[in-house]
Amino acid sequence: MSEADKSLLIKRYASRRLYNTETSDYVTLDDIAAFIRDGREVQIVDLKSGDDLTRQYLLQIIAEHESRGESMLPVPVLNDIVRSYTNQATGFMPQFLQASFDMLRDGQSKVMENMVNPMSTVPGFDAMKAQQQAFLNVMTGGVAGKAKEATTPEPEQEPMPEPQDEGLDEIKAELAALQAKLSTLGK
Repeated sequence: MSEADKSLLIKRYASRRLYNTETSDYVTLDDIAAFIRDGREVQIVDLKSGDDLTRQYLLQIIAEHESRGESMLPVPVLNDIVRSYTNQATGFMPQFLQASFDMLRDGQSKVMENMVNPMSTVPGFDAMKAQQQAFLNVMTGGVAGKAKEATTPEPEQEPMPEPQDEGLDEIKAELAALQAKLSTLGK
C-alpha cells in the first residue's frame, strides 16, 4: 500500500492541538484540508479516549470554508440536508450522497482522461479551423487595402460527423440503477 493510499492518523491532544503521527508535528485544520485535497484519507482520533473525531473536524473544515465565502453548498441543499435529519430520508440519504459523489468523481476522471487535447476531439474541428484560416486570409487582405483574390483555395467541406455519445448510455444506466435503488430504499 503506498503512502498516499493509507489513512493519515491525526491525534488530538487534551489541549485540542492536532498532531500528525506521520511527520511528528502539529497541524491545523487548513493543513488537514490540504492533505484531503491532495487525495489523502485522514482519521482524527482523541488521544485519551480513542474516540474517532474525523466527522466532527471535517464538518468544521466545511463550515469554515462556507463562512469565508467559499460557498459550495447552496442554501436549498443545506435546507434539504437539515430536513433529512427529521424525516424518513435519514435511512437512504447517506447512500444517495455517496453514490452521487462517486458518480461525480468517476465523471471527472473520465473528463480528465479525455483532456489530452480537448479541441481535437470536437467533431468538425479541422474543418472549422480551415474555415477560420480562409476567413482571416480574406479579412487581412481587405484590411491591407489590397483587393487581391484569396490565393488559398477554399477548404474542402467535410461532412460534420454525428456527435459521439461516449459514455452517455453508461451514465443513463447508472442513473436508472441509482433511481431504482433509491425507490427500494424509500419503501
